[in-house]
Amino acid sequence: MREMNIDKLDLNLLLLLDRLLSERHVSRAAQSLGLSQPAMSRALARLRQVFNDPLLVRTAQGYDLSARAMQIQPELTEILNSLEFLVQKPVFDPRADRGVIKVTGLDLELTLYLPQLMQRMRHQAPGMRLEILRQEDDSFAMLDRNEVHFSLSGLEPKVSVGSLHRIQLDQMPAVCLMSANHPLANQALTPESFAAAAHGLVSITGRGPGYMDQVLENVGLKREVMLRLSSFMSVADYCEHTDLLFTLPQRLAERIAAGRALLLQPLPVELQQPPVRFFFYWHSRHHHDPRMAWVREQLADIARQLPPLIQR
Repeated sequence: MREMNIDKLDLNLLLLLDRLLSERHVSRAAQSLGLSQPAMSRALARLRQVFNDPLLVRTAQGYDLSARAMQIQPELTEILNSLEFLVQKPVFDPRADRGVIKVTGLDLELTLYLPQLMQRMRHQAPGMRLEILRQEDDSFAMLDRNEVHFSLSGLEPKVSVGSLHRIQLDQMPAVCLMSANHPLANQALTPESFAAAAHGLVSITGRGPGYMDQVLENVGLKREVMLRLSSFMSVADYCEHTDLLFTLPQRLAERIAAGRALLLQPLPVELQQPPVRFFFYWHSRHHHDPRMAWVREQLADIARQLPPLIQR
């Protein structure tokens, strides 16, 4: 194996060597770099020691390159160009990009925002691909394991908090979704009538009560959950022709109700909570990646252009 003895080599010396070899004159090389002639002479002495070669040799016409220096010069130019490329800021061209963006989140939440992103990608970055991965119980762990680049979530992380960044995409109140023919359809809900109704619940984990159970408990009431689903996509099918109520973020409920015999009702004032917020999360490892920054900028712009919510 080739042994490399570079422990005594200061990379700055390579810059000085490049100028010495191109100028072939200590004073001119020093002047071009804004150094004193003694400082450049000391640098040349160190370089001669490192390479065990004079590098510059005297001739009748002045200095010339040694045989070793002539061998070094083209390699040195290539090395310095590579180092410059290594440390310069990455350039991102959406139209030339061929990368893959991996996102996780709940199905219906993603459909509120990601189709617009795909539309922009097809127009501005046609070679970029989008992959939607099934969300596990904890999408933040997927970010931490580098399985996805982004997570869309309304939750707060409990792990790797210091390594995660986010932007808020949306916020909205929770509303009650029911059949247009529901007995409660044409009357204002009260905490008692809401609690007494049959309820459906979307639970991704399939475990534990929903957050509305705790809200009801705080006012001394309890509900019965007659249906537990693992996805938002089938809510309309179960709700449209039954007496089930679903409590959902408003924009999701509006999407589910579109074209169906369903209606939205505001929750009783006593049960209303702070707005549900949706965030776009990413890990620190991708924070400075220009491709990921471009995706974040697109999502932030999409969020700014979302239609206003209907006041209920």
